[in-house]
Amino acid sequence: MPLFFDPQRTLSEPVSCKGIGLHSGAPVTLTLWPAPANHGIVFVRTDTPCPVAIPALSEYVVDTALATTLGKDGVKVGTVEHLLSALAGLGIDNVRAELDGPEVPVMDGSAAHFVEMVTRVGVRELEERRSYLVIKKPVTVTDGDKEASLVPARRFRVSCSIDFQHPLISSQAFELELSDRGFSREISTARTFGFVRDVEKLKKLGLARGGSLENAIVVDESSILNPDGLRFPDEFVRHKILDAVGDVSLFGRPVIGHLKAFKTGHALNHKLVQKVLADPSCYELVQGRPLDTERAELPLPELASGLDLEPLLA
Repeated sequence: MPLFFDPQRTLSEPVSCKGIGLHSGAPVTLTLWPAPANHGIVFVRTDTPCPVAIPALSEYVVDTALATTLGKDGVKVGTVEHLLSALAGLGIDNVRAELDGPEVPVMDGSAAHFVEMVTRVGVRELEERRSYLVIKKPVTVTDGDKEASLVPARRFRVSCSIDFQHPLISSQAFELELSDRGFSREISTARTFGFVRDVEKLKKLGLARGGSLENAIVVDESSILNPDGLRFPDEFVRHKILDAVGDVSLFGRPVIGHLKAFKTGHALNHKLVQKVLADPSCYELVQGRPLDTERAELPLPELASGLDLEPLLA
């Protein structure tokens, strides 16, 4: 039986950017460093008396109000989902993400700048095999009429639908099987969005201090306030997929399964990840090597390089 080696990946060299936090409004410099195999994605606050490392894992989620925030030892890193989505969408397993502020910079409100950063420096394959979380049975969480689920599938697929009962954001749906090319082309440039009616309320809560037309789509009762309009007619639902990919990456490894989301948000995405991890019968951890397909029942997904892999044979 021929061996199949599916390597973990990191960056070829460091890369940095500067921006402000969407909610904090604080200036921040973010530097992505290459990291060794099995390191995972780890955020490091360098502006504290002693640097604090916070792994990008669901157990470190401390807040999901309008963004996903990680925390450890009283130190937090906010709005991690766009960067995590870019790294997951490009198949990056190991990165040390250093930042000198409380929040990942929002840039233009999408994941496009983070994709460009990775593309600029390139990717390096490591000597260790990648491992996957294979969904073995359906898992669903709900909150009123909102619902999120993960069900068995051959690859990582995302289906999302929204309905804000608004003239410009009524029923929208989008679905795709994720690869680096699909993510970069279809999802990465979709921006976060908000409503004018909510701005004052958010600011009173200490949120959206850095929000502007430069980093978010802003909608009033009947129009898009951004001078350049939308990047896609359905940019809103595409951004919901962007967020969900980032939130689900907090499993700590890529997923093989179909993510189905209806009117979901960060809180429900996190609840879904927690529910899967709470029941080991829901999933199986699989390394990138030939498998007993009768046992695993699923082939490995597409590598971030865009190569289609043949189903693994027993």
